[in-house]
Amino acid sequence: MDEKDKNISEDIKLQDVVITDSDTGNRQELTDSGVTTDEGKVKHRYWQRPKGDTIYGDARSLAVKILTRVERTDSYLDKLIDFEVRNAEFLNDYDKSLLNEICHGVIRWMRRLDWFLNGFYRGNWEKCTPDIKNAMRVALYQMLFLSKIPDFAAVNEAVEFVKKISTQRHADVVNGLLRTIIRTKNELVYPTREIDEVNYLGIMQSHPNWMVKRWINRFGFDEAEKLAEANNKRPILTLRINTYKKNPDEVLKYFDEKGIVYRKCKYLDNFVTVRLMSKIYLDEGFQEGFYTVQDESAGLPSVLLNPSENDLILDMCAAPGGKSTHIAQITNNKAKIYSVDKYEPKIKMIRDNAKRLGFSNLEFICDDVLEPAGEVLKDMKFDKVLLDAPCSGLGVLSKKPEIRWKREPEDILQLGEYQKKLLQKAGEYVKPGGVVVYSTCTTEPEENQEVVKEFLEKNPNFRVDHASKYINSELVNSDGFVETFPHRHGVDGSFAARLIKEL
Repeated sequence: MDEKDKNISEDIKLQDVVITDSDTGNRQELTDSGVTTDEGKVKHRYWQRPKGDTIYGDARSLAVKILTRVERTDSYLDKLIDFEVRNAEFLNDYDKSLLNEICHGVIRWMRRLDWFLNGFYRGNWEKCTPDIKNAMRVALYQMLFLSKIPDFAAVNEAVEFVKKISTQRHADVVNGLLRTIIRTKNELVYPTREIDEVNYLGIMQSHPNWMVKRWINRFGFDEAEKLAEANNKRPILTLRINTYKKNPDEVLKYFDEKGIVYRKCKYLDNFVTVRLMSKIYLDEGFQEGFYTVQDESAGLPSVLLNPSENDLILDMCAAPGGKSTHIAQITNNKAKIYSVDKYEPKIKMIRDNAKRLGFSNLEFICDDVLEPAGEVLKDMKFDKVLLDAPCSGLGVLSKKPEIRWKREPEDILQLGEYQKKLLQKAGEYVKPGGVVVYSTCTTEPEENQEVVKEFLEKNPNFRVDHASKYINSELVNSDGFVETFPHRHGVDGSFAARLIKEL
């Protein structure tokens, strides 16, 4: 459990609080030295609740607010957390880390948490209101996964929160349920593989059954389990050093001076992984454009494109601009790059990223690549086209854990049909002798190999250019496509194919 607490600071101020343990009747006083019982013995340390007199006045209650909104809407978890971190002035650095840890942890492990809560809940768990459900999930996550937070403190916070939003009766139910789990925590009964291995893996690794069933059928149980385990690991933060602005050695020296621990990535030059950097977007090096955030797998399509300084390049679905700016970096700001997105706010995002990183060779086009209104997409042909297609995102479940609960099996098929239309259009945009790179951040064949193979059947004037010419062969499958998996390669799941249009 200690490994799971590494992002939570121990440098926390404490406050004096008095509570009563309803199970034992013993009076407990929480002081800056820990918990003292009637006998005067210190039992546990206690983390101070941030001050605030609103319903959502501390990190745990804010976590409930965020989790409920994720459950009820299509909102992105990270954007909701970022909004609260920016606007909740009472959150100190510890509270922000705790908020992020709890929100991601509860979403990541929701199914396993619900397995236990449903087992102890007297009534229909599905009819329990989302706020109260999430208050219990937040408490149970701390009890099972964050060993440095005392169980009674997690329970007390949940009970006090439920009192604010509901009735004393509901608070008593929450109190009784969670305290029962505390008493029996060491004897909790988990599901068994022998009865139903799909359900077992789905509950134990907290993924929907349809998802793990696909992986078991495709890889076998043992590898499917490893993939699910990799999805549940805390994501690694990866940075791309901007060689256009700074020599890599200078940036690494900057990291050393700032005390930032880094490791060079295995597959791509100028990519490094770093330990958690709080307030990374406020770091001077980030703001000056010395580096940007990008997973190593996300850098593979730009390298596979193999752009040159004289190329005319189209990035069809460019937001937020990571691949466009990577192409600009590879070509030393000399290739002409057209970065396209359908929505103006996303165009602004690409423009801002390019400006921060110092690139001036990008043209930003707000247009629909399938049915363009502007003259550029109607009339121009390009030497190279990058299509990083919208996808199910099943390769990035460690970074975006909410995706597992938002997707359904039919989404994969529907996205596959849309991707086929986009790839067909990419083939029309490229010149004879030119290159199309098709990429996604998913692991599913219907969005990857099957899209490319159907395109090749319909377009015999295209052929596969084997990716091992450009990318480490460890990441290239037998068809010549880039294919990465978190449990095999230690990077996000992804796919990329390089296609050449014959003269």
